[in-house]
Amino acid sequence: MSVLCYNKGCGQRFDPDNNPDDVCTFHPGVPVFHDALKGWSCCKRRTTDFSDFLSIVGCTKGPHNKEKPPEPVKPDVTSSGEKKDVADQRPKFNEYVISAPKPLDTICRPSADEPMVRMQHKVSASLKQALEKLKLTENTTEKKEEDGDEIKIGTACKNGGCTKSFDGPASDEDTCSYHAGFPIFHEGMKYWTCCKRKTSDFDTFLSQEGCTKGTHIWRRKDTGKKVVPCRFDWHQTGGQVIISVYAKNSVPELSYVDANSTTVSINIVFEGEKQFDQKISLWGVIDVSKSVVNMMAAKIEIAMKKSEAMSWARLDLPPPVTPPKESEKEEGDSEDDDDDD
Repeated sequence: MSVLCYNKGCGQRFDPDNNPDDVCTFHPGVPVFHDALKGWSCCKRRTTDFSDFLSIVGCTKGPHNKEKPPEPVKPDVTSSGEKKDVADQRPKFNEYVISAPKPLDTICRPSADEPMVRMQHKVSASLKQALEKLKLTENTTEKKEEDGDEIKIGTACKNGGCTKSFDGPASDEDTCSYHAGFPIFHEGMKYWTCCKRKTSDFDTFLSQEGCTKGTHIWRRKDTGKKVVPCRFDWHQTGGQVIISVYAKNSVPELSYVDANSTTVSINIVFEGEKQFDQKISLWGVIDVSKSVVNMMAAKIEIAMKKSEAMSWARLDLPPPVTPPKESEKEEGDSEDDDDDD
């Protein structure tokens, strides 16, 4: 006569006299319900649909179990109506505790002034191939320009920050004052990376004299990098936070990511002359030594190792709320008094 199997996730009937050691597929753990996700503590699969949860195939093999689990004990009531202490009567289960994200004020957060460390980076084969093709194309273009006509009068010097133009062979003897770096436009400020004389006025920025002396360059393309916005997003796993920056054909020699435990600074040069900069104050804490930058042809992934296996509520840390000044409080109080009158 067949009996019912009480292993979690099985529910089949079986013959007790024919019960091999691997006939039953079941879940040895307990159900887990957290943040609308449903699953079992013994395996990693999660779903938001209850029907899908019931259909999750067991992760363990073993014999069927005919022992029915104990029923929950109802509290006994004395003749006076008081409930008896039934703590010792309850069936014993292994508890599975899920820790919710801790409030920021309970986390021992390292200082944002920690020294920044450069993350190690890995260059994929697809990016190497794309850069090789791009290099061949650029070499062909430069050769065509060199084989072209003579330099025309009025041709501007291609060095960044130089305002001189070609005025004949004598112009080659002039000393060129230029900026060896590239321009940065960030939070309203404008400056060159080589001398960092910051200004908010664009005309003042253009008139800054170069900090490097050299010879004029009439043919080469402008090497200044154009600072541009770039689409990026993020996602997380149990132990990592991954930022994806969608920048094509990034240059490994010029691109880098610096970080400490709570801050990440992204600097990417891509598609030859485009520059993307982004600094993020992170919501949580990371282990920089176990984090890595994966550079691919179509994007860059910054895989940051969480210092603590907890869910991040967001990627960046919200700016602190500035409390109102005492004068503002007094003005508000006086207005309330006037309304009462």
